[in-house]
Amino acid sequence: MDAKGAPTAGGDFRLLWWTRRRSVALDAGLAVVSAVECAVQGVGFADRTGLPVGLVVVPGALAGLALLVRRRWPLAVILISIAVLPANMGAVLALVGLYTLATTDAPRRVIAALACMEGLGTVIVTYLLLDNDPAIREQAVPVWFRPLVALLFGVASVVPPVLLGMYVRARRRLVETLRDRALGLERELGLLAERAEERAEWARDEERRRIAREMHDVVAHRVSLMVVHAAAVQAVAPKDPEKAARNASLIGDMGRQALTELRTMLGVLRAAPAGPTGASDASRASRLAEIASGAGQGEAAEARTPDEGRQPPGPAGNGEGPRLTGLRALVEESRAAGMRVELAVEGEHRDYPEQVESTAYRVVQEALTNVHKHAAGAAAWVRLAHRDGEVAVQVRNEAPDGAARRPDEARLPSGGNGLVGMRERVTALGGGFVSGPTDEGGFRVSAVIPDRPGERAGG
Repeated sequence: MDAKGAPTAGGDFRLLWWTRRRSVALDAGLAVVSAVECAVQGVGFADRTGLPVGLVVVPGALAGLALLVRRRWPLAVILISIAVLPANMGAVLALVGLYTLATTDAPRRVIAALACMEGLGTVIVTYLLLDNDPAIREQAVPVWFRPLVALLFGVASVVPPVLLGMYVRARRRLVETLRDRALGLERELGLLAERAEERAEWARDEERRRIAREMHDVVAHRVSLMVVHAAAVQAVAPKDPEKAARNASLIGDMGRQALTELRTMLGVLRAAPAGPTGASDASRASRLAEIASGAGQGEAAEARTPDEGRQPPGPAGNGEGPRLTGLRALVEESRAAGMRVELAVEGEHRDYPEQVESTAYRVVQEALTNVHKHAAGAAAWVRLAHRDGEVAVQVRNEAPDGAARRPDEARLPSGGNGLVGMRERVTALGGGFVSGPTDEGGFRVSAVIPDRPGERAGG
């Protein structure tokens, strides 16, 4: 409601300094009671002093109506009650005024000073009334009786309203503090929810990138070799049908293996979650890593020519990750595709954690795939170094010979994510990755991986 009591558009009540209808009714009722009390006491004061009744009752009633402004000016209400105290008026006015002042944020010394003034005035007025009462004079009462009664009246008129008002003020402050704390907690929960959503979004993006890397490792290398062998079949078919038939058979084996791995991976992605989302994502990521890891050694076995003989898959074929011991088979696979590639190993082989060997293997695999794509016909060199506390791999190729590529030779598409994926794998283990062209016009990929990535990251 507005200042005139009309309803507002929002439905909130507002009348002067009142914000609730029951507050208006309470203050109006207290003001009427106080006005009646002052008027009745004014009649007795007029009889005792001989003053005209109207001259005392009307100002007293107006003073009692001062409770209408107690919420806005509680100090004025107490001062009025002190002013009418000599006429033995304003008991309700003083009680309600002191209580209201004690509930506000007024300084305690101000409340104490006004309470003392009110209490002292009540003691004096009560003592004078008792001393001038003929009925009490006729009785034999001790000397201390009248001062004691006056003191009790003074304390009773001041202490209860002040203590009650201070209690209400403390309770209001506590409620406001709890409300502010609740609002603060609500804001913090909102921020935490936003951060949790950001972390979840980051986790989803990271999971998508990880899945993309795993699918790239599983499929891209094998399909690239299939394209190379298909080009070789096309080139040698008129001259050497037997060799073309062997290459065609090899392409079929590679295609079936790649299709099987792709179906398995898509099955993992489509699987319904059996538990919490975090556990499902972790299990899917673990399964995808296992599938990608198992592709390495299987590729080498499938890519061998019939003249070399089929060998059973290595450890990776049993579900373990690709190992550095499979680099020779990986190099032989590239040689079978027509690449001139040499492998050099320095230092003594040690047992590394599976993720270290798998990452080093993937770097070499992806680097050789890039040579097939971008430098067909160029010679390549693979170097593996076992060092103290780390393992290093390097793949370097010479400048591609443009004349070596036939116009009808198939060109391999490139998504541009191979180097990014290698860098992400190596840096995730705390290693270093460098790639770029060489001075001779070729390309070099180098990676150094700590042999204990967990301890190195923790240090």
